[in-house]
Order: sequence, then C-alpha cells, then structure tokens
Amino acid sequence: MKPNHSSLTLLSFVIFPIFLIPSLVSSQACQRTCGSIPIKYPFGTGPGCGDPRFQQYITCDEQQKLTLTTHTGNYPITNIDYSNQVLYISDASMSTCACSQPSKGFGLDWDAPFSFTDDNVFTLLDCSTTSSPIFRSNSYNVDNSSAVPLCDKQGAPICSYLYSCRAISMLNLPISTCCVYTPVDLGPSFELNLQKLKCSSYSAFYSFSGQESNPDNWKYGISLKYKFNVYNDYPNACADCEKSNGVCGYIGPYNSFVCNCPNGLNTTSTCFFVQSYNSGLRNFVDLFSRVGFGHVPGIGNKSVDSKDKQFQVPKTNQVGFGLAEKVEVVSLLISDKKNMLSLIKIVVIYLQMEEMCKRQ
Repeated sequence: MKPNHSSLTLLSFVIFPIFLIPSLVSSQACQRTCGSIPIKYPFGTGPGCGDPRFQQYITCDEQQKLTLTTHTGNYPITNIDYSNQVLYISDASMSTCACSQPSKGFGLDWDAPFSFTDDNVFTLLDCSTTSSPIFRSNSYNVDNSSAVPLCDKQGAPICSYLYSCRAISMLNLPISTCCVYTPVDLGPSFELNLQKLKCSSYSAFYSFSGQESNPDNWKYGISLKYKFNVYNDYPNACADCEKSNGVCGYIGPYNSFVCNCPNGLNTTSTCFFVQSYNSGLRNFVDLFSRVGFGHVPGIGNKSVDSKDKQFQVPKTNQVGFGLAEKVEVVSLLISDKKNMLSLIKIVVIYLQMEEMCKRQ
C-alpha cells in the first residue's frame, strides 16, 4: 500500500501535534473529600495526591475514614483547620471524663512533618509515685524527704477535675498519682511512653470549651500543626491548580508537581488547559458525521466501532476537509486517549479504503 501525498499530509497533521502539548498523564483522580472532611494541600487521599512528605502519614481508607499513622498506632482525624494549619486527632485508648482505660500512650515519628500545638494538655493518670521517672528528689530539700513531680504545678486543678469524673473516681486513685506533663512536645523522642513513665493511662485535650471546671465538655484529643515548607509558603503552582478546580499532586522519581484534574488527567500546568480541549468532546460524534477525511469515491455510510462511540464517515462522494476542520479534529484528538486511538483507527481505515478504490 502506497498512500498518496494528501493522505500522508492528513495523517501527519493529525498525529504530529500530540507531541506539542503539555504533559498529560492518565491517572486516578484525587478525591476532594474523605468522608465529611475536605481534603486540600498538603494532604491527599492516595499516592500521587497532595505533598509526598505527608502521604505515608495521612491516608483515606476504603471506608472513607481519614487516619494519621505513627509508630504508636492509627488515629482517626476528626477535623482539619486549614486556615491555622492544624489537624485534630482522637485516640480511642486515652481516658476521658466519660471513660477510663489502660493505654500505651502516644507518639509522633521523629521525622514526621508535624509538631504539637501549644493548646495540648497531656495528663498522666495513675502513675507510680515511687518508681515513675516523672517524680524525682527535690534537690533543694536537704533531707530529701519529699518527691517533686516534673509536672506543671499550675495543672493541679486539671487533675482535680479529671479525678472527680465518675469514670475515674470509681478507681479511687489518690490525686498524687496524676500529673499534667510539662514537655508539650513529649520530650526529645516526641513520645508519651506510659510503660517507661510507669503510668497506666493518659488524657489529652486541646480546649476547655469555655468551661474549665466542667471536664465533661472539654475537647479531648490531640492537635497537631504542620507547615508547607521551611518558609511555610503556599506553592504558587498549587494555588493556580486549585483555582482551575484541580487537586495538587506529584509524579515520577523526583516527585515533580502535577495538577490532577476532575477527568483523571494530570497536567504540569492547570486544569484550564485540559478543560479547553474537553469542551469539544460533546460534539465529537457530530463532528465525524459532517466532516470527512478527503475524497472517498464509491464508499457508502461506513461505521467504525470504538469502545464508547460509533463514528460515521459521511455518505458522500465529495467532502472537503479544510484547515478549520483539521484544527477541530486535533483539539478533540488530544483531549482523550480513547478518542485518539479511535481517530487513528479511522485514518488507517480511510487509507485502506482509498487503496481499495484505486484497485477497482
């Protein structure tokens, strides 16, 4: 088969522009929510979504539950305050005014992109006054007769309120076994290891809810802050991506930035580029019902199957295929991989039909 010059021109016109467009890579679209929680940068719902530094710590499972994972366990995320860059988690093993139970504690990975907010109050419960390292001898007491807790002295009222809760008061624990832990970052290891601290449980909250003397209404949980980068600047490329209704993500061995668009495509710019080509998809079938691929003598109405549509070559003997139509076809071609393959199939069939007509 030896196609004529016009056929080669058409084929090259259709295929060549593919290499001139910005990078478009097919991928699974990133979710904008996980359950009832909106998902925005730097977080994501799976690989390739959000900031890669957070991907191993923040996940959205099949049940649409957003979770923080550390070396001490998995913790449900109850809320994210994007304005103040704070996320809130709960720990099912911690004690509250409604429930007292044993716990192993809580810890952050030392290299995790999170830190504790100043609002956190960690209270250790049922600690051994004789063997716990949070108690040490008072170096200012000559006879060394008393133990001084390495705790916040101003936290005594908090211990009193917690120990007055029915769930905790039933244990008949002396108030001296309670300690509002001083290191707000849980020490150099960022960990509250209750086994080493010789305490049976802990409680944590980040707000009194305006009712300091009513522990039933305290907001129990842990608040963690995060930063976008060392300067804490919101990336401009990500801001532009989100303005175009996209989700910020990454791709490749160097975690290069991509904008994930609603149709599942990634682009290195914004979704405005993808949308400009997708806008013509609604007229794709109609286009091929009125635009032919040059002169096809003696050929009637011919259908070419694709997985999604039936493309029609017009029933005519003289159909013009001008520059405007070529531009429209190319715009449609590069908007979707399935359409691209189907269109190339049409071009091949056209060339085959043209060759058959020459032989007749």
